[in-house]
Amino acid sequence: MIIQRSNSIDKLVAWKTSSMRKPLVLQGARQVGKTWILKAFGKTHFQSTAYFNFEEQPELKQLFQKTKNPKRLIENLSLVVGTAIKPQETLIIFDEIQECNEALNALKYFQENAPEYAVACAGSLLGVAMSRGYSFPVGKVDFQNIYPLNFSEFLSASAPQLSDYLDQYDFSSPIPDVFFNPLIEQLYRYLISGGMPEAATTLIYENDISKTDNVLQGILNAYRLDFSKHTESHQIQKINHIWESLPSQLARENKKFVYRAIKPGARAREYEDSIHWLDQAGLIHRVFRNEKPALPLKAYDDLSAFKVYLSDVGLLRRLAGLQANVITEGNMLYTEFKGALIENYVLQSIIPLFDIVPRYWSSGNKAEVDFLIQAGSKIIPIEVKSDENVRSKSLHQYNQKYNPELRIRFSLKNFSTDGNLINLPLFLADRILKVI
Repeated sequence: MIIQRSNSIDKLVAWKTSSMRKPLVLQGARQVGKTWILKAFGKTHFQSTAYFNFEEQPELKQLFQKTKNPKRLIENLSLVVGTAIKPQETLIIFDEIQECNEALNALKYFQENAPEYAVACAGSLLGVAMSRGYSFPVGKVDFQNIYPLNFSEFLSASAPQLSDYLDQYDFSSPIPDVFFNPLIEQLYRYLISGGMPEAATTLIYENDISKTDNVLQGILNAYRLDFSKHTESHQIQKINHIWESLPSQLARENKKFVYRAIKPGARAREYEDSIHWLDQAGLIHRVFRNEKPALPLKAYDDLSAFKVYLSDVGLLRRLAGLQANVITEGNMLYTEFKGALIENYVLQSIIPLFDIVPRYWSSGNKAEVDFLIQAGSKIIPIEVKSDENVRSKSLHQYNQKYNPELRIRFSLKNFSTDGNLINLPLFLADRILKVI
């Protein structure tokens, strides 16, 4: 069984039918489901699919080294797959395209000279490749980001009836306990697997936590192999040090990234490139401190102060060595790190929904709001609470100072409103657009 990715497929349908369609590049971390999504899209929305993987078939590179002419390339690629590749009818998939810079360059000529062909590409480390100065057809391709499964996608497979209920929920009154309590239980299950498709599928359909942990560990091991395979030798150890330090960074009271927590004496100039590599690879999210909640948020970044979260909450749990039963049983020793885990969950839920990555706000050592989001002309402060204790001096101080139109607090409490403050249950994080 495979969990459906309807949101991603809908975006691909919009790409296919666009009159301005260009070759498409899907970006996202390794094993986030890019290949599956493209194959599923080809199967359901095209008459045929021609799939090419530059990592598994390195000999394909020779075709692109000899010519950039789309017509000749199509003739040769048709011979490789053993069937005709037809305009509009065939989806051409170039997988792991970062392994062939010539194929990346060829996308320009497909856009200019053969736009009738539907070309979609996937690459796990395209951001890294581009940051290294690889030649890239700027302006000649469309981009889409693929993220881990969100909670709503997880729920649609794990508990379809609860998913149907939330689809109809109108955000006007508290959720009845008969739905609320099972939704909290499903949220805890999601925190165990996270949104990496194979891990979530294993937990939902096999209900085996041990196998789920093995899947997550396998993904972490694959990432470590990427550190050594796709970085300069002098960077490998630094990237590993940063990666291993992330659980302890997030366990800090204010969660601000501190270089000396990597190792004694570590300095920003030694590790900045390594943090950038992890960011470009899609493995982390950097959230910068905002000094002034004004438009645009990016203009008021404090680039010296930031927090680093993982791309997926299940990977964070596994990297931290946190056993699944600690989450489900609510062990008191887990209380402090629970805040980090829940913040990571909320961040990965809202990042796909907005054009601008959230920031966080602080006022010296007096107050700190977890996230600021820029939604059109609004700047909305978001507070994240990992339990039912929702007291927050920081959000109150922010409200007094800036009087925002809307404040949002995520917690384990039910839906409620109080003036400009809306309390949303944590399991509604990826549905925040329905509120704002």
